[in-house]
Amino acid sequence: MSSCSVAVRDVSLHFVEPQPVKKRAQTLANTSVINFRLTGFSAQYADNIAGTLTIFPDGVKGKYLELSGIAPYNTAMPYTNFAVFFVFFLLGLFVRAEDCSQWGEKFSRNPVSPETNLPVSFEPGKRHSQTELVDPVTTQNVRWTAPVGEVIYGTPVAAEGCVFTGSNTTTLPFPQLQGDKGVFTCLDEKTGKHRWELVVPKLVEIQYADWHRVGMCSTPVIENGKIYLVTNRGDILCLDINGLADGNQGTFQDENKYAVPAGEPPLKVDDVFKQKFADILWRCSMVDTIGVMPHNASNCSVLMDGDVLYVCTGNGVDWTHSRVMNPEAPTLIAVDKNNGTLLAVDRFGMGPDIMHGQWSSPSLGVVNGKRLVFQGTGSGWLFAVEALTPQQVEAARTNRSENTKPLALKTVWKFNGHPLAQTQEVVPMEHFHDTKSYEVVGNPVFVNNRLYVIFTQELYHNIPNGWLVCLDAAKTGDTTRGGGLLWSYTDISSSGSTVAVKDGLVYVADNKGRLHCLDADTGKPYWIHNLGGNQVWGSPLLADGKVYIGTGRRLFWCLKQGKMLEVLGKVPLPGPVYASITAANGTLYVPVFGTLYAVKNE
Repeated sequence: MSSCSVAVRDVSLHFVEPQPVKKRAQTLANTSVINFRLTGFSAQYADNIAGTLTIFPDGVKGKYLELSGIAPYNTAMPYTNFAVFFVFFLLGLFVRAEDCSQWGEKFSRNPVSPETNLPVSFEPGKRHSQTELVDPVTTQNVRWTAPVGEVIYGTPVAAEGCVFTGSNTTTLPFPQLQGDKGVFTCLDEKTGKHRWELVVPKLVEIQYADWHRVGMCSTPVIENGKIYLVTNRGDILCLDINGLADGNQGTFQDENKYAVPAGEPPLKVDDVFKQKFADILWRCSMVDTIGVMPHNASNCSVLMDGDVLYVCTGNGVDWTHSRVMNPEAPTLIAVDKNNGTLLAVDRFGMGPDIMHGQWSSPSLGVVNGKRLVFQGTGSGWLFAVEALTPQQVEAARTNRSENTKPLALKTVWKFNGHPLAQTQEVVPMEHFHDTKSYEVVGNPVFVNNRLYVIFTQELYHNIPNGWLVCLDAAKTGDTTRGGGLLWSYTDISSSGSTVAVKDGLVYVADNKGRLHCLDADTGKPYWIHNLGGNQVWGSPLLADGKVYIGTGRRLFWCLKQGKMLEVLGKVPLPGPVYASITAANGTLYVPVFGTLYAVKNE
């Protein structure tokens, strides 16, 4: 066998034995198969070259490209020489732009993107005097704009020809759906036109569980025409990417009842409903199934690992902020992505030790050959558990019955992120608004066997302090004073931001409106940039050698990545940005309150 392998970013190209050549492209499950024939590109080497390109997921390594059937005709060109040529040809076709099917890199949660040729600034335009919509004539470097709710707390993602984001008000013409709700919107990626919406009533049955004008906060994950997300009611849903337009699929058939509060008449299933409403394939209620009592919001960005979905439940305190409503409810669960069945729960033992809510999302990394899932908690602890194996998942399916208890996720290590815990044995957990305790709100980011995460005091009530740490993910047991901490950074305020790591540098934002750049190995600060006031809730995006971030003070920033501070662009916006900016297929998605901007170099 002749072979050649070249690695570029997270892509590997493997050249294998020739296979039969077909004449068309097709998509099979997780695998895209593209059959090609190149004609007359170089008389020196070949008149015709044919083969098959296969693209499929490969664990935590990203996408894996396999070329087969490479058959040069009328040439004696060495196989490996052709392989090297074809690498550059393929990179031009497949690597320059790609979908953003979830927030951050797959598994690691690192908010970096391989996109290139992204703009440093744009002109957001003016509102039309009659429609109140953005007038496209007045914009620059704006591909399209879409009206999306009053607020946008759901970080947008783009995949499979669609863009998705969460908000709080609908565009659907049903009187029963008007007002403050949880709304999840699917837009056409090319035009920004609304395809369909999911509308979810507020979770009023639990006081303060679903805060007003917050809406749908979960960032979804998309795979093969299916969308997985957590709603404002604490439901894990699987949705059909086509909505109800291609019929009501799946085991869930009551979309018209689900859209309205309990006790109210269901929506009329007319043509508008069939064409413009979401299709729920299955539903798992964390409130009904495991007794979760959320506080303020259920916002987990689901982590997908094969057939398993890992979800932070959002279990929290009651409306008085003085006690945990259900101390027996888990923080991290695993469900079957095919039907939403509960597979496993944590054994963290949170009990009453939750300061407020639980809003961090899980990440995953391979450490010493073992797949670990990392989860930050509302008690200020960070846990690592063993990911379920395919064998465990299959056994759980086979032995499933009504009386079967879910598996227990095995804890590998834990770290107490309260600074005082580094020197004293016991640190009491405090409740109420003026608590001095710590929690994890941003997502833990896994890079090179290290975890980067912020432990923060109460950012919603302006308690001032945060603590950025870098942890050794290879330790075991209680690593609080057991060598888990590699370095820490204290010159940071409270923060719900997820850090971004690239080229040996860490970028992180805080609630004082500052963006920090640190050395990833030592925590040494290189620069701090004032973003123009407080209220920075989103996370930095690293793409195209740039750092992008929006602020609650209505500013879009673009800075150059690197150890020297350099501002490339600053744009006043028509509204605040409380979610994160993302990039896909050469386009930036900027979630301004009320409007989603698709920004692209023109």
